[in-house]
Amino acid sequence: MKRILFSVILFSLALFAQAQNRGYYTKYYSDSRLIKMANNWINSGEWRNGFNKANPDQSVNAVEFYEQYQKNPGQWKALFNWLQNTDLQNLPKGNHPIEGTSLVASVQDDTNGPLESKRSESHYHHIDFQFVVKGIERFGIIDHYTSKPNCHYDGKRDVIHYDYIQDKARFYDSKPNNFFIFFPGDWHIAKVNNNSNDQNIRVIVIKVDYKK
Repeated sequence: MKRILFSVILFSLALFAQAQNRGYYTKYYSDSRLIKMANNWINSGEWRNGFNKANPDQSVNAVEFYEQYQKNPGQWKALFNWLQNTDLQNLPKGNHPIEGTSLVASVQDDTNGPLESKRSESHYHHIDFQFVVKGIERFGIIDHYTSKPNCHYDGKRDVIHYDYIQDKARFYDSKPNNFFIFFPGDWHIAKVNNNSNDQNIRVIVIKVDYKK
């Protein structure tokens, strides 16, 4: 019995070590049926509400997207309807309320910068929906295992920042044909320099309520 118990402990430690080596970048789901359902839902386009300007990036957590949409369809439908029916290229920069909701779209004309100058962040009560409509914005997503908060949670701004290991971060380029969604389990870095000579971007940022 002791030998069996010892073997189980060793096996568990090995799995834990493997997980740490792979990293932990987004909320984990083990239910294969739920994962399949979420991916089928995304592929079906049921969520679009007429929106055809872009697709979810491969980094978007499919299950989180699926579950949050079901819990809060009003905000998500209004978000995609507004994006589809608004001239995002010529809209003045600044904050634009989305009619009939508490959502506000922040239109930002900005410039990417060196990774070292950017802070990582996550949010407890909101989801960051980010859609680059001009240029290329590079995002980073950091590993939970090797990162740690470097400040107290700011409840007023709903944000917390982290120290992280750069080599453990994953980077993705956001272009006008894809959008990103950062849930509370997605600790991210925005507006990082891409590999091109043009770092100017226009990005639409909308904070959606996160439903527990």
